[in-house]
Amino acid sequence: MDRRKFILGLAATALPLALPGSVMAGFLDAIIDPNSKEAKLLSGAKNVLSSSQQLDYQSERAIGERLAVEGFRRYGMPVQDQPLQHYVNLVGLAVATNSPRPNIPYRFVVVDSQVQNAFACPGGIIFVTSALVGTMTTEAQLAGILSHEVGHVALRHALKSIQRSQFFTGVGQITAATMKGDKGAQFESMIGDLQNVLFDKGLDQNMEYEADASAMETAYRTGYNPAGITEVLQNLQRIEAGSAKKGSWFSTHPPLPSRIGKNQAGMRKYPDAAKLAVLADRFKTQAR
Repeated sequence: MDRRKFILGLAATALPLALPGSVMAGFLDAIIDPNSKEAKLLSGAKNVLSSSQQLDYQSERAIGERLAVEGFRRYGMPVQDQPLQHYVNLVGLAVATNSPRPNIPYRFVVVDSQVQNAFACPGGIIFVTSALVGTMTTEAQLAGILSHEVGHVALRHALKSIQRSQFFTGVGQITAATMKGDKGAQFESMIGDLQNVLFDKGLDQNMEYEADASAMETAYRTGYNPAGITEVLQNLQRIEAGSAKKGSWFSTHPPLPSRIGKNQAGMRKYPDAAKLAVLADRFKTQAR
């Protein structure tokens, strides 16, 4: 793919992902007598398989939408600036197209908050605060931050962080049945755990480093200078002393110096980075 295709046209799309069900389980059900000893053994085997299968996309999105409601409650409502929201979505969809998981529908929203933060809900709903956008000076920086959050979704970091939750035992799809009784209570507990991870505690440090590396690669593949995310971290480092800590990148992400150092070392992979797009003027026009 031409990495500069989006940069020249500022246009991108993301296609919904159609995920298959459990074909093997249905096949075995059809050929084995349900009352036989073999069927009982199969039932036990299916439970083991089900407990380890990956949650389907529709269920992942349902979890993400539930968390997005909490995101709005904590960080504020969308900024009433339609051109800005459109611009951020165009840049976000462009990098998502070049991410490790391009074939799900992503949505990006700038929320009105004085806390510098960005976070990704499972399924592709991504928030960035107006305060964080305010620290940026180029489109490459915006692309770097959005690529970082897309990386979390692509690598399913939030779900992996709570994959041992009782709710996920035997659940490959969230349905009305899984929302009743004990499973319903376990779902609510799981949502609470995810809220704590995304908004309070933060993801595992290695996941953040992994998302940074993914962001640089994704930005590069889209045609942006991959140093953009590092420049944002450097901007944050300069203002850290006078910024709110609770609920911000300062409290939910690894120390800035370690991330900056790792990213700078990673730039060795991109010897032609200086030739790629930065787009300070376009950012100034669209985001100010």
